[in-house]
Amino acid sequence: MSTDKKFAVAGVSTFEGKTKVRFANDTMRVKILGKNGHSDVQLVDLPHEMTKAEIGAHMIATGFGKGNAAIEAAVAYVIKKNPVATAAKVITTTVEKTAVVAE
Repeated sequence: MSTDKKFAVAGVSTFEGKTKVRFANDTMRVKILGKNGHSDVQLVDLPHEMTKAEIGAHMIATGFGKGNAAIEAAVAYVIKKNPVATAAKVITTTVEKTAVVAE
């Protein structure tokens, strides 16, 4: 499910043999992940706050985890689950006009 929430930090970690992309707003997340038993924690500061879809595209563009099949699969999963919006949300309203003609 895609959301509009933005993150300043992103990366990957492995927990119980599964590598997943992690999103955060502070690099202190590394300590929490380590404390909870995650290994191979790799978090990077993003150039600006981004949505999950933007982060997936950024990771591909920068070659994040290139050559590591587990990381590439995790990034591909994020991109699949968070597609980039193809059209902007458009709000339309109906306006009724009444014209008065002076005779």
